[in-house]
Amino acid sequence: MAGSTDVRYDIKDIGLAEAGRRRIAWAAREMPVLGLIRESFERDRPLEGVRIVACVHVTTETANLAYTLRAGGAEAAICASNPLSTQDDVAAALAADGFRVYAIKGEDNETYYRHIHQALDLRPHIVIDDGADVVTTIHRDRRELIPEMYGSTEETTTGVIRLRAMERDGVLAFPVIAVNDADTKHFFDNRYGTGQSTLDGIIRATNILLAGKTVVVAGYGWCGKGIAMRARGMGAKVIVTEVDPIRALEAVMDGYRVMPMVDAAPEGDIFITATGNINVIDRQHFEAMKDGAILANAGHFNAEINLTMLDDIAVEGREVLRPYVEEYRLSGGKRIIVLGEGRLINLVAAEGHPASVMDMSFANQALSAAYLVREAGRLEKRVYQVPEEIDVEVARLKLKAMGIAIDQLTPQQEEYLRSWQSGT
Repeated sequence: MAGSTDVRYDIKDIGLAEAGRRRIAWAAREMPVLGLIRESFERDRPLEGVRIVACVHVTTETANLAYTLRAGGAEAAICASNPLSTQDDVAAALAADGFRVYAIKGEDNETYYRHIHQALDLRPHIVIDDGADVVTTIHRDRRELIPEMYGSTEETTTGVIRLRAMERDGVLAFPVIAVNDADTKHFFDNRYGTGQSTLDGIIRATNILLAGKTVVVAGYGWCGKGIAMRARGMGAKVIVTEVDPIRALEAVMDGYRVMPMVDAAPEGDIFITATGNINVIDRQHFEAMKDGAILANAGHFNAEINLTMLDDIAVEGREVLRPYVEEYRLSGGKRIIVLGEGRLINLVAAEGHPASVMDMSFANQALSAAYLVREAGRLEKRVYQVPEEIDVEVARLKLKAMGIAIDQLTPQQEEYLRSWQSGT
């Protein structure tokens, strides 16, 4: 396997560390909330002696989260949550600064899971997960770690879906905080971060003009809303596909055309999946698409586009046209273009979410980790929402960092809201 191997790290090239440090410092400029939390962590040391495994996209933003956890007293091991999302210079900087790091951009599936196990050798008290691969690995293969676990946090919609399924099945062995569901995460990270960075990835990979194109967005959750909004803002004609009647109605009221994928397939120039489900684009859709249709995924796993089926029906093997752009030829000469191997296009072909958005998400992660330490042994084995006081504090700090003041309730107003006796 390519890459430098050491007991404490497995990365591409430690010589990239200085370049990584420069980019991490640049991201920190746009992460003032996490910076304020880091200062408080340095004073109070709420994570003293705590071992944390962070399975994350190894980017400049997550590096700043890692430094914040260390400032709080934690020992951290870091592994990739996606084989193609690692920024190798960031991994090098973290390794050079003493973190255990197991991540190489482009690693195969075997290496991906080996890296998870190497990180788990730290014997964590807390897992910061992104897609629930580490939590499920602990439950399946590393159950000896469970007695020492305080709990886990989860960054993604996909991961929360898996964890709630584990809770329903009665197999979840420790508490989990659904950071993804915090208002200061999904309202902003999912909508504004995913909206901008998904289109950034598509444009970097293809250099196409979106204006005038028909963009089909599969899924109208917070990520889909952001993608549709940004695509329309760049001049695209947007079609939304949905299975949820309420979200479909919302998309209609927001001014988009809504239809089944099989009807959208012949119209679309670009298809973007953001559902968290499998086979959202399947054989009947491939066969109905126009020549040259472009497919990209914004969901966590590379399962939303049925690439196995596409490979089966292709009459010619994949041809790489440019980095992260592959062409499949179907019978009759029709070509289907797939970006980033069907993986998260914003991290495969671009740099992921802007740091100013991740500032709030990772502030929630840091504060939720400290909460798990404070509440260790008192939480049930289920999926929890981020405590409201953490969510509100993150929003307050973000407004403060932006120089924005808001009103406060007067004592009279507070009393009015507590009372049931006032009426017409």
